[in-house]
Amino acid sequence: MDVFAAIDLGASSGRVMLGRVADGVITLDEVARFPNRPMRLGGSLHWDLAGLYRGVLDGLRAAATEAVARGDVLVSIGIDTWAVDYGLLGGDGSLLGMPYHYRDQRTGGVAAGVRSSIPDRELFERNGIAQLPFNTVYQLLAERESGAQRLDVAEQLLMIPDILAYWLSGVRAGEVTNASTTGLLDPVRRDWDRALVARLGLDDRVLPPLVEPGSVIGPVRPDVAEEIGTTDHPPMVVAVGSHDTASAVAAVPAAGPRFAYIASGTWSLVGTELPAPVRTEAVRTAGFTNEAGVDGTTRLLRNVMGMWLVQESMRQWQADGLDVSLQDLLQDAAALTDLGSVIDPDLPVFLPPGDMPARIAAECARTGQRVPDGPAEVIRSVMDSLADAYRRSVQSIVELTGTPIDVVHIVGGGSQNALLCRLTADATGLPVVAGPVEGSALGNVLVQARAAGALSGGLAELRAVVANSFALREFTPSLSRA
Repeated sequence: MDVFAAIDLGASSGRVMLGRVADGVITLDEVARFPNRPMRLGGSLHWDLAGLYRGVLDGLRAAATEAVARGDVLVSIGIDTWAVDYGLLGGDGSLLGMPYHYRDQRTGGVAAGVRSSIPDRELFERNGIAQLPFNTVYQLLAERESGAQRLDVAEQLLMIPDILAYWLSGVRAGEVTNASTTGLLDPVRRDWDRALVARLGLDDRVLPPLVEPGSVIGPVRPDVAEEIGTTDHPPMVVAVGSHDTASAVAAVPAAGPRFAYIASGTWSLVGTELPAPVRTEAVRTAGFTNEAGVDGTTRLLRNVMGMWLVQESMRQWQADGLDVSLQDLLQDAAALTDLGSVIDPDLPVFLPPGDMPARIAAECARTGQRVPDGPAEVIRSVMDSLADAYRRSVQSIVELTGTPIDVVHIVGGGSQNALLCRLTADATGLPVVAGPVEGSALGNVLVQARAAGALSGGLAELRAVVANSFALREFTPSLSRA
């Protein structure tokens, strides 16, 4: 059987999944998992991309070994990661320093500087992207103003998944779903807006040619094939929805067009799928963004801080010596009634790493609400706050598009969180369908399988495969949010 390797990198870990498609059913097996630990260099926060690449190679070797053991052939490899971050390559193709992490503070105040020459409204009319401080465009302007001169000597800019694809295949290309998050793309033409790049004072010579999901980039390099044990059948590297949310949305098991999705992980991406971008002033002021999706679609979505609040809280409690389990805390939190302690997860104070429980307590105190007492109450406050943020986002989608939403699909790690799913159903007043968990990896494999001819059809057909392959859980809204 032909099998497909999905490299799926998140903000805290990476994994390699092996996908199989047979008789209209898709299966996934995790063959490797490795940590993704950002590091501080010279006071700045960076990604350890070399360490991630080592994890990728080890994972691909494990995938190839398992495929051989089953008599299968590893046909192709796809890569999806987070968005906005990039690396710069020198003339010899080498990486000019470790890529910056989007949570690094170097972009502070950059957006305000851009505003003086290009008003927010005009910029949104050009790129359709919500003006978040870590957007690639602001990172590049911060880089230019730093005096480091890496942009002056760079030959090419590649987003994180594109760098990994280049290291595997030797081919430099930019995949469009991740490129759309840079703020430098024309979202209708799905190509670089070179006039905007010039107006921002950036040099478009470093921008790579763009490819759509499903494009074959090329076979792995001979040295890579030897490294991972595939010299007899070198797999192809295939462009998928390299922004992990694009892949996750491609795998949403929706039966019709009137759905909202929540891709729930470190971030929660709350949105809907449209045939074209919507760049109205109402969309901009509501904090929504237009990102490229698979098969020419647009993902109209809003970033909500997500499980980052939980992850940082758990880190703090463990650092304080508390013996806490997230599953136990979620059970305890589910037994509590609504505390009335609802924060806005998107406030800038919650973006950096640090003592999250203290920040949550301070925000509750500042707004005159009950301050959560102990870890279980903090978790309940976060769950109520996320559900309320989801409600506001779904309501905005209906108002902005004029199209009703019939169902909310939660994919990713949050689909396993029964408390969050139940509270979301209650808050939105809509049925919530939870699952599958491995949304990004599934969308990754689906696009590869279609490129190889193992699947056919459009997104509706791909989603039907997902619906046929996994047990989904539905949460019906109740009359009470307690």
